[in-house]
Amino acid sequence: MRSTLLLLYLLLGSYLCLAQWCYQSQNSCDDRCREPTEWYMEFPACGGQSQSPINIVSRRAQPNLSLTPFIFEGYTDVLNVTVSNVGYGALFTLPSSVRIRGGGLPDTYKAVQFHMHWGLNAGPGSEHTVDGEQFPMELHIVHIKEKYNNLNETMNDSTGIAVLGFLYEISPEENQQFNKVIKSLGNIKHFGNTSEVPSFRLTELLTSVENLSSYYRYSGSLTTPTCVENIIWTIFQKPLPISNQQMALLTQQMLFPTGTPMTDIFRPVQSLNGRIVYTSTGTGVFSRPLTLSLCLLCVFGLI
Repeated sequence: MRSTLLLLYLLLGSYLCLAQWCYQSQNSCDDRCREPTEWYMEFPACGGQSQSPINIVSRRAQPNLSLTPFIFEGYTDVLNVTVSNVGYGALFTLPSSVRIRGGGLPDTYKAVQFHMHWGLNAGPGSEHTVDGEQFPMELHIVHIKEKYNNLNETMNDSTGIAVLGFLYEISPEENQQFNKVIKSLGNIKHFGNTSEVPSFRLTELLTSVENLSSYYRYSGSLTTPTCVENIIWTIFQKPLPISNQQMALLTQQMLFPTGTPMTDIFRPVQSLNGRIVYTSTGTGVFSRPLTLSLCLLCVFGLI
């Protein structure tokens, strides 16, 4: 019951915020709905000096040996996930048994949810860009420090939230593992709709452990209001594949509360303002002995 009430609270909060902020694509918004360049008028933190997303200039990223390999717990577990249309995107809730540690993080972080940002069909849709290139889609897996119960409790902790970001690029072949996610979006077309994604593994999103071999790291903010600046951002360097057809289908599944197609749901890049972007080449590790053994064999070229 507590989790249900929390979800309803989050949905209501999202609805109330939609009367004040919107994406640039929501041309049907009334005068109270402010586009990204005006978010700071309603949410002062959105005008801060450590905002996200950013453009990552790869040649300027500084190697940091303290960014150790990640350890992923629960990413291979079979989960029953709830997905909701929260008015500005699709939110997939995750159990707290899904955790990450290592990776230069100051604590163990438990998962809360994941969501995506996309454009129109296979057009620009990611929030972060790399060397000026904007990708068709970006996946965010959101975690909070283990001691907290929800996102609101992290607001005064400058490292309270850790987000793993994955960029998607167009592939000539279909990413069959992503079809389950696309299908689930078709079940939540309207604001407030919820559905279940049965027998789901987070590793279905990641396709390969090779995708976790290197990443960028910087300190930033939420990319939607309230834009609070308490995020440790990890953006993995190797893009994940998705086909043109899959992107076209994905962007046609959902509607904004106004009834218009839910497309171009991304915030433009923000100024770096002197922040340093770091880079690591650590290898991600899943906390299962068999998986770990296979990964190590791959790393050392034994299979």
